Amino acid sequence: MRVRTRWVAPATLAAVGAALLTGCQSAPGGAAEERGRASGETAKVTPEAVRPSGYGAEFLGVDECSSFGRTSFTEASCAGERAAARVIARHDGTARDGPRCPATTDFVLHISEQHPSSDEDGDGVVPRGYACMRHLQPPHPGDPGGGGGPRTIVGDCVYDLGDGRVRETACDGGAERKPEFKVTKAVDDRSDCPASTALYVRLGGASPVGCARPV
Repeated sequence: MRVRTRWVAPATLAAVGAALLTGCQSAPGGAAEERGRASGETAKVTPEAVRPSGYGAEFLGVDECSSFGRTSFTEASCAGERAAARVIARHDGTARDGPRCPATTDFVLHISEQHPSSDEDGDGVVPRGYACMRHLQPPHPGDPGGGGGPRTIVGDCVYDLGDGRVRETACDGGAERKPEFKVTKAVDDRSDCPASTALYVRLGGASPVGCARPV
């Protein structure tokens, strides 16, 4: 049986997680090729309010922690019971234009520009930025095979949605949808993928092509 290969590019769909891959066109040789934004360029965890609380010199700086709420994320002492996630990288500007988050980021927290009564340097402004977050406790959707996170990485699994679309899911089969392909290798070019590759996933970064095989 001939294995049909396809090219797909993931884009983040929802809070803390699911990656969606969209866009399709015919490729030479009859293979289906999908194009889109690389995973992790944007994130969907956008609280209605982010309130500074003075735990560090910078609002939600690296190694600081946040608590979770229905409509807001606040700083919390990492040793306290309210702490839920830790900042593993922090950048000014937007996630679309700035550096990529680390591979095992669980979710990206967008920080809108604020003008509170007090802030980290006393100028009355918390600048626009984004924080790459990691849960303090499992599960970690950003881990390889975890079924979520803002980036698709080696070890992640996806399933076919039909009409040229796939979505990330947990490799252990514990999610509602079972995995159909697994990214086994990241390479510079599709020609570097092994013969068992059935799906080419655009990962971005130094090795932008993900080689995925059926599971």
